[in-house]
Amino acid sequence: MLKQSLIDNNSIKLHQKAANWQEAIKIAIDLLVKSGAVEARYYDRIVECIKEMGPYIILAPGLAMPHARPEDGVIRTAFSLVTFDTPIHFEGEDDPIRMMVALAGSDSDKHMEGLMEITQILEDEDSETGVNIQKFLNCNTEAEVFAVIDAALSE
Repeated sequence: MLKQSLIDNNSIKLHQKAANWQEAIKIAIDLLVKSGAVEARYYDRIVECIKEMGPYIILAPGLAMPHARPEDGVIRTAFSLVTFDTPIHFEGEDDPIRMMVALAGSDSDKHMEGLMEITQILEDEDSETGVNIQKFLNCNTEAEVFAVIDAALSE
């Protein structure tokens, strides 16, 4: 699901820079807007939710998954993947973000399915945090990202 979505939506950007968390999320969501998977208002709703509830999108140290509800502008299920050379800080959070996997789930089942696949791909029992985003931060091409995903799913 993740790999095919990244291919279909041309939604990978590596080694990005962002001045703040809003700009970082915009990079990730703009890929989905450009592909036609979400409406532009999806970004606005994610930012509103973070301002209301705090950074609920942070899944693990270094990793965030920007997402909102299907009715907030999702046209079809899709993912984008963005890595950042500069750490992204969220107010009240100690660990900065270096990677975002944006999720647009067309319904709650797709949302959960996507979340489970991301968890499986990033899971690393040997890591202190339980996840390994470094393997993605080391990628310089889309082909390298796909190889990391393939390797994780074949384990």
